Amino acid sequence: MNKNYYAVLMAGGVGSRFWPVSTTDNPKQFHDMLGTGKTLIQKTFDRLNRFIPTENILILTNERYNDLVLEQLPLVKQDQVVLEPAMRNTAPCILYAALKIQKMNPNGVMIVAPSDHWIEDEQAFENDVRACFDKCEQEEVLCTLGIQPTYPNTGFGYIEFEKEQETQLKKVAQFREKPDLETSKEFLAAGNFLWNAGIFMWSVKTIVNAFQEYQPSQYELFQKGSSCYNTADEKEFIAENYPKAENISIDYAILENSSSIFTLPATFDWNDLGTWGALYEKLDKDAEENAVVNSKTVFNDANGNMVRTTNGKVVIVDGLKDYIIVDKDDVLLIYPKSKQQDIKQVRNKVSDTFGDHYA
Repeated sequence: MNKNYYAVLMAGGVGSRFWPVSTTDNPKQFHDMLGTGKTLIQKTFDRLNRFIPTENILILTNERYNDLVLEQLPLVKQDQVVLEPAMRNTAPCILYAALKIQKMNPNGVMIVAPSDHWIEDEQAFENDVRACFDKCEQEEVLCTLGIQPTYPNTGFGYIEFEKEQETQLKKVAQFREKPDLETSKEFLAAGNFLWNAGIFMWSVKTIVNAFQEYQPSQYELFQKGSSCYNTADEKEFIAENYPKAENISIDYAILENSSSIFTLPATFDWNDLGTWGALYEKLDKDAEENAVVNSKTVFNDANGNMVRTTNGKVVIVDGLKDYIIVDKDDVLLIYPKSKQQDIKQVRNKVSDTFGDHYA
């Protein structure tokens, strides 16, 4: 394996649209959402570990998930778990991880990837990442994997690349915010727009230089701790200084400023598993289009439903169409798929009414 290859797994999110399975104490990346026998973070780790050395994979997460990470990823040592003492979006934690890697290996190239996405063709994923790594080792560029859009999705940001390019990697013209329906239809018709999956690759030198240029105050804040990184003094420095970091995403901090960004249209199937509906799309279905995880089910006059319960629970559904049915400990959710985006608000209402422990 290439010792210069590093990965940073982003595993700090709460995944509130997957409530009640995903909770603040145990979010979706630590669950086997698809009933495969492995949790999402385990699947992501294994996918990267095919071509990135085990000891070069860092897990970026919140302090409260430290034990969950170590329990689910037994190959990972404590010093590979990079803990955020405060929630400050993606830019500060990526800079922090990049400085740690740079101190270990100034020649390192790194991928930053969410821990909760679904990717089936792992060989195609590896090929795409290696192609980006090659580019990043040769030139001072930032790379991202873009997903070929299959319908006008308003829930993703888009990457617009310059037309008339014969090369595999396309020069990015600009990043576009989540569009309304009409705009997303225009993006699709144009043919040079990709979904932004939040999967990035760059050399540590390039990303650190980009922070120095575009986010000098963030750079100075974290650079002050360079002597502490990967030592016993790191924790104290980060506890004191991390909360001072500006709350800003890597997109706003770096990507929207840089003029040397390339995107590779991904050759693999991808799903961000952002909602119950997205999960439903990926599950096997019966003749009536019902999808089931863990349950034993009897359906009558019921179609298009998704049922997920604790293992082996018997569920009888009669007369329901296009519903999400999720049974988890002391919460039962029966909710129309058409309103799945409201589940976040429902979770907040339950929390306000009955207590935080339900969220």
